[in-house]
Amino acid sequence: MIIVSPVRHALVAAGLFLSAFSALALDVETYTGKVTIDGTPSKVAVFDIAAIDTLTAIGVMPSGIPENLYLPDLSNLKGKAEVVGDIFEPDLEALSALQPDLIIVGGRSSGKEKDTSKVAPSLDMTMDGVDVVDQARARTMTYGAIFGREAQAEKAVADFDAALARAKTAVKGKGRGLILMTNGPKITAYGVDSRFGWVHKALDLPPAVEDVEAATHGEPVSFEFIAKANPDWLLVLDRAAAIGANDQTAKATLDNALVAETKAWKAGQVIYLPSADFYIAAGGLKATERVLATIEAGFSDSQ
Repeated sequence: MIIVSPVRHALVAAGLFLSAFSALALDVETYTGKVTIDGTPSKVAVFDIAAIDTLTAIGVMPSGIPENLYLPDLSNLKGKAEVVGDIFEPDLEALSALQPDLIIVGGRSSGKEKDTSKVAPSLDMTMDGVDVVDQARARTMTYGAIFGREAQAEKAVADFDAALARAKTAVKGKGRGLILMTNGPKITAYGVDSRFGWVHKALDLPPAVEDVEAATHGEPVSFEFIAKANPDWLLVLDRAAAIGANDQTAKATLDNALVAETKAWKAGQVIYLPSADFYIAAGGLKATERVLATIEAGFSDSQ
């Protein structure tokens, strides 16, 4: 009789399968298809911020990182790992000097594994945004198996699920929400089927507008649109803050007479999401957990 452990069940659910040929070989389902990893990597270079966020959550410290980590919670990696490019473009010369056992790209560096695979086995771990919550769990379990950190991965996912449950409880019955992104003075809205729609789906947060265009960068909207939608809650992403630009802040952009007439503004129910966590590191386990904690706190403060 073959006994399948809970960890094996989790790995199968995550899209990662143990090779039948070797206990040291893993077939990993990536954004571009299945890739076999032989042995446990001891030195990894990572270009995707979400991946770095999740890896560090389970105790895996990258040896190679992009120049800008964006997230304050990752600032401790500076000086402890070699800079091997940025989140868009790997530096192949720096990678060759580092000699990693594994390279992970994804998100803004998606597709670069074609180049980095000349240096070391490479995985594109991009998340497509359809179901960020499930993909965050899956990536965590996958990384746990790759690096021999299964127990740490299971604990991290359990903590994440607890944060999700708390946020969902806080949101329940509190009204309709509208997700906005400001980019300096420009405003776009995101609906249920957008890249940020997971907030509505995972938390059962009713949308203030049902038919927002599901564009990658949102649907450009006006102050009149926001006033007509009249949401109970505004969940706001400041893109300029996320990327470190010095453009007009989200708070300044939304300080408008029409927005001020919405239920959300009058009730002080405007939640400014942790920008880099939500935008740059979408799907990173701890980054997403911090987004959930911010939402929980905002909704819990309402009467």
